[in-house]
Amino acid sequence: MGTATRLLSAVLGLLRPSAPPTEPAQRPRAQTPRVAPREPSQRPPAVSQAETVEIDPPRRLMLSYAPERDNAPDGGEIVWTWVPYEERDGRGKDRPVLVIGRADATHSYAVRLTSKPHDGDRQYLALGTGEWDPQRRPSWVDIEQLYLVHDAGMRREAAALDRKRFDAVAAALAARYGWARA
Repeated sequence: MGTATRLLSAVLGLLRPSAPPTEPAQRPRAQTPRVAPREPSQRPPAVSQAETVEIDPPRRLMLSYAPERDNAPDGGEIVWTWVPYEERDGRGKDRPVLVIGRADATHSYAVRLTSKPHDGDRQYLALGTGEWDPQRRPSWVDIEQLYLVHDAGMRREAAALDRKRFDAVAAALAARYGWARA
């Protein structure tokens, strides 16, 4: 999805009528439309600073590979976090993302994985199978959607991607956005 389309979708989402929150303890989230009663795919109420959010690609990003089993997202690791759907309507799901570098002391940059086949789609890069998917389905990484993952929003470390596959993803991202590799 292009930047202009994402921007238009976000503006239209803000203009849609919204329903009042269904849970009295729910805290309003900044710049996020309220949603009707939760469906199974909707996110439970959370502290907004710990949310995983889709962001526009930054001008500079240092792609780094430094996986370490320490319960913190590190470059080269596939972690599980709640990821919003493209429609930005409050729905989303827990899914694996590949951490590609640190944004700051508490946030990492990541790209989402999907098991839906995308052979021949330039927006996706085939990863194959791995420990991150208990069913061992082939996965693809979406190199057009970038997410900011808060350390507290990470559900679990799933696996460290091997260096060869991480380098292929890093090369595609560096070619697309001009980012440097550590």
